[in-house]
This record gives sequence, C-alpha cells and structure tokens, in this order.
Amino acid sequence: MAFSDLIWILLLFLLVQPIVGRRLLQIARRRVLERIEAKRNARVILLVHRTETISVLGLPLYRYIDIDDAEQVLRAIRETDPGKHIELVLHTPGGFALAAMQIARAVHAWPGDVTVFVPHYAMSGGTLIALAADRIVMSEHAVLGPVDPQINGYPAASILSVLERKAMNDIDDETLMLADISQKAITELRIGMIELLRGRFDEEKSGEIARALTEGLWNHDQPISVTDAKGLGLDVNTEMPEEIME
Repeated sequence: MAFSDLIWILLLFLLVQPIVGRRLLQIARRRVLERIEAKRNARVILLVHRTETISVLGLPLYRYIDIDDAEQVLRAIRETDPGKHIELVLHTPGGFALAAMQIARAVHAWPGDVTVFVPHYAMSGGTLIALAADRIVMSEHAVLGPVDPQINGYPAASILSVLERKAMNDIDDETLMLADISQKAITELRIGMIELLRGRFDEEKSGEIARALTEGLWNHDQPISVTDAKGLGLDVNTEMPEEIME
C-alpha cells in the first residue's frame, strides 16, 4: 500500500470517527433515558451541549441551542402522550433566541406538568426554557444566566447605552441602526418572557423578573446561583435526583 493511500485512509478515519462516536453516544444516552423514564414514570428529554461529544481533526465543535434542537425537542414533546409528566434536562450555554423561544413556548403550552432539571448550567436561552416549566430543579452549585439579547456579539443593553453617553451627532449610522435593533430585541424578549411567566406570577412580578433578566442588569455570562434565582422570586428546588446527575 502506497504512503499516499495511508494518508487518505487516515483522513477518512478522522472525518468518520466523530460521526460514529456521536452516534454511539446517542445510542448509549437513549438506553440510559429508557431506564430513567421507566424508573420515574415520566417522559425524559435531554437538551445537552458538550464540546467533547464531537470533534473534527481533533478540534472541538462548540454546540448551542439551534433550530435543529428546536425541531428535535418539539418532535419529542409532540410524540409524548398528552398529559404525561415531562422532565427536561438542560445542560447548555444557550443559543439562538428563536429556537429557545420555540422550545419554551412548547414547554409552557404542555397540558401536563413539566419539570426542568439543571445539573450544571442552563445559560441564556437555557434559562428562558427553564422559566417556561412548572418547576425548576437545580443542583446545589448549578447556575442559570441572564437572557439579554446579543447583537453582533455585543449586549443589546450596552449598545443602547451609547445613546445615553454620546450626543446624537457623534454617533455613527451603524451604531444607531444597531441601537434600534437592540431596543426591539429587548422588548420582544421581555414580552415573550412575561408570556411564559404568566400564570405563576402576577403581571407586576412577571415584568420585574423579565426586566432583570433581559435589560442588561448583569453581564451575559453572569452565573445566577440558586440563591440568586430565589432572590428574583423564582421557585427553585434543589432536590436533584441522583439518576439525573449521572
């Protein structure tokens, strides 16, 4: 066998190995889920993003909530028997607001109970989904995160702050357009969050929580601990089942 053939075989292996590894991991998770579902008598859905689950040429691919996730989670919810208790395990840095909101609205609309488990972290869009559930269970050191929109990699609230700090004639057109988009994004997300909180909080409290999480009170990667979440008024349980932590 020529040396060039060996190179091609090696490259093929490096390209195929992550796909095969991902598939094997999915099968293993499915088996674990079936055991957990049988034990807990509930529909268990995972939304897990881990950088080590797949890589190309040794470089990790960072995952986040995207449209594919929304399609898969919505499909799993649709395929669940009406009224059955759903347990959604979140382990995610967040992602696209559109996808997260689609999942959150499906969770909120479910006729049965929905419990969200956060073993480690559910930031940004993950927090949005968690707020749509009937109850949130976090491990002792798990965290949530602010849900403030990010525009072109910048916090929307920070872009808007430019309008307050500089004279209008000193602000370039691009920043003004980004500020307009930022205001709309914050408003839309705040309204959506109030919609998700309605029914568990009155209008005033829903608005207070929504503003705190969407309007740049914290940096976007600020960890919101169990204590912080309770300080916001969220009803958070810390009795994490052992099988979920595993």
